[in-house]
Amino acid sequence: MSEPRLEDIEDYNTLKGEKKKIVYAVILAGLIMGVIYTIAVKIYDNKEDSISVEKSLNKIPMK
Repeated sequence: MSEPRLEDIEDYNTLKGEKKKIVYAVILAGLIMGVIYTIAVKIYDNKEDSISVEKSLNKIPMK
């Protein structure tokens, strides 16, 4: 039994049909999830709840 060659695959150079639709669907889903994540971070990012640091540490004390 020989191994398959890339040249024997029907859509080696270009994507056609169902595979092309799946690739575009995955790319579109990734973009949509990225947009939703970005919007959610902007909405729920609460900077008022942060802790302010008043003093700078030059040396970390060792025990």
